[in-house]
Amino acid sequence: MTAPRTSREISRRSLFRLGGVVGAGLAFGPALAACAGPTGTPGPGTLTMALNRSLVSLDNKLNQFDAAVTVQRAVRQGLTRIGADLTPELVLAERFELTGDTQWTVQLRDGVVYSDGTPVTPQDVATALQMYQDVNGSFLASFFREWPTVEVLDERTFTMNTQLPEPNLDYLMANILITPAAANAPEELQSGVGSGPYVVTASNRGTGDYTLTRNENYWGEPAAVETVRVRFVPEESSRVVSMRSGEVDVIDTISPDSADQLAGVRDVTVERVDGLRISQLFYNFRKPADHPLANVKVRQALSLGIDGRALVDDVLVGSVTAAKGVVPEGLAGGTGNHEYTFDPRAARQMLAAEGIQDGDLELTMIWETGEFANDTSVMEAVVQMMGDIGVRSRLVQFQPGGDISLWRQGRAGDWDVLGNGFASPTGLALTMLQGMYGGTAEREATRDTYHGYVFPEIQQVITAAGTEVDPARREALLAQAQDAVWETWPCMWAFVPDAVLARRNRVGDLVLKPSNSFELSTTTLGRS
Repeated sequence: MTAPRTSREISRRSLFRLGGVVGAGLAFGPALAACAGPTGTPGPGTLTMALNRSLVSLDNKLNQFDAAVTVQRAVRQGLTRIGADLTPELVLAERFELTGDTQWTVQLRDGVVYSDGTPVTPQDVATALQMYQDVNGSFLASFFREWPTVEVLDERTFTMNTQLPEPNLDYLMANILITPAAANAPEELQSGVGSGPYVVTASNRGTGDYTLTRNENYWGEPAAVETVRVRFVPEESSRVVSMRSGEVDVIDTISPDSADQLAGVRDVTVERVDGLRISQLFYNFRKPADHPLANVKVRQALSLGIDGRALVDDVLVGSVTAAKGVVPEGLAGGTGNHEYTFDPRAARQMLAAEGIQDGDLELTMIWETGEFANDTSVMEAVVQMMGDIGVRSRLVQFQPGGDISLWRQGRAGDWDVLGNGFASPTGLALTMLQGMYGGTAEREATRDTYHGYVFPEIQQVITAAGTEVDPARREALLAQAQDAVWETWPCMWAFVPDAVLARRNRVGDLVLKPSNSFELSTTTLGRS
């Protein structure tokens, strides 16, 4: 690991530099071997996607980043899915009905089968729930206040039962992908069959390369595209070059600079929608009581040192919106009642009042390449801003596939601020609040909280909102929870990126969702 740079060693010019090139002085985590980029123009029946992050799993027990959802749901399906309008749509289920305060009745569609022809059964659903519950470090586990139990009524019908009301279960189950019970396990699945419109015919987890072929036994409308090739191309410049040359059809998560370049290329279209993912500089809440970051006034003071307008306008070039609260206001139940303020003079005064003088505090800030567009430029700019209020910083950058997950859990090393994103696979403020701010002492014992954030009084309000069946009372509780979280200053700064991808014009019927994913099965290919 090379010596990390401090705020004194980064020039002010880096505040406005838009390149994606990593400075030679940054510290790196272990790199993941990756292909340099796709070669050869896709055939007339093949769609090629170049992703900025490696697809390391064919299910989503641990991985839920944007483009991965596009691929995973083409192979495995849930009972429901979240549509472009952020409401549940039926997929494997033809009926998903609340039949009691603590009971939902579900009926599978007649004839739903896996790619090997075997039927999807209620027992498969029950096993899937158990596997998602048992896997260590599940991203989705935090969304479930309690795991429902399945009572089988017949070969297609079952009830899902909870001890307390779960009025959003149809949203939650969109994220539980179903696998034959005998083949499921409490781990990331690298193979096996699904019920989706595609089957995996080639894969290399090490390079992140996959080939999907149309499932000829699909129970629904066959996929329009015969073959989909998925490639991991970590360097944004390589993805852009491949798009310009016609070697790939779709690239995801591009910076504003690249989007502007591609917008002027003939036969290329840049798709944008308002996003629902929150990206943030999240504090480490596992600090001992005498550490400066354990002091809410210090956390607030550091936040006052962040020039959010400069980051939005000059570094991220208007491709994001500064967060107006602890969750995106576009989520159902998001309030948007709060705002980050830039006041470096007040920041210095607050730090001094807490006994922190110029140069006393050094922060270790970590992030993974590709976590958000222009990630390196953002983190370097933040280091400069911290230097301007007398706080030293060091950056530690991890390549995809490294051990940042262990760092996030506090198992591999100490850190102070994490450049991180949190997806919203349900479109609900409630589930994001549960995932980030609903931590408990029990979950922290296994390091399954969000960076050690445990405030029992806040968790109780979030839980009350999750079990409230009256919509008006639920909204009031959600607002109360967001106000309470804001007062703890969990983030130095946060923003909501637009969902952006580029496609060649031969790719048609691609509907980009606010979740930055799309349905592969209905995407079409025309002439080049």
